[in-house]
Amino acid sequence: AADYEFACKAGTEAFQTCIGLVGSGMAKYAMAIGADTAQGRPADDLEYTAASGGAAFIFGLRSDETVAYVEGSCSYATDTADFWRRAGQPYPCHFGRFTGKPAYFRHVITAARKLMEELGLGPEDFDWAVFHQPNTKFPLKAAKMLGIDRKKLEPGLLVPYIGNTYSGSSPLGLAATLDVAQPGDRILMVSYGSGAGSDAFSFVVQDAIEEKRPLAPPVKAFLAKKKYVDYATYARFRGKLLR
Repeated sequence: AADYEFACKAGTEAFQTCIGLVGSGMAKYAMAIGADTAQGRPADDLEYTAASGGAAFIFGLRSDETVAYVEGSCSYATDTADFWRRAGQPYPCHFGRFTGKPAYFRHVITAARKLMEELGLGPEDFDWAVFHQPNTKFPLKAAKMLGIDRKKLEPGLLVPYIGNTYSGSSPLGLAATLDVAQPGDRILMVSYGSGAGSDAFSFVVQDAIEEKRPLAPPVKAFLAKKKYVDYATYARFRGKLLR
């Protein structure tokens, strides 16, 4: 077991570790969990989209029983401190608008393009796309920059409904996309973690998705069960009210 702490791309780092463990024969199956509890200082912009959530995936060797297989993966990382938090600080600090172009977009776009180049694919070859979702604007803009139709993002674009789940963001978007994907569909997923880096993946859906899909509730079923609370209740649950 390992706990990856690379900001919001920790979940997809676990994906790559599982792929390596299974591919090398060190493990027959491996589970990757992308889960997080977002933190934002009271009245900070981060607090507006702060959310909690996660998704888990089991990796094994490709067979007729797997719902999808990994066609390829590519990562891109630099030393870009768009977010930081000193030891003992309860909330992170950030560079505001500079978290966009030099951070999120630079890494997401570069990782996606490098993956397409390695696989010999173009944006038109993907039926669905999932990007890290710190807000609604960023993933939609990333798709436009890559030449991907926004309709391909719709199933996995969850931030308008639940907010930014940090390490759970990309995995949850992938889970929601698999809820509607059909055999033969190709899915592009690109995560982003402050600090900064992105992991890009190409998944190809297999026939087994039809048989396995009814075995678990779809992501939309969980969204339908959500309950709204007032700010005071939220602050108490998140431990923001100190005695």
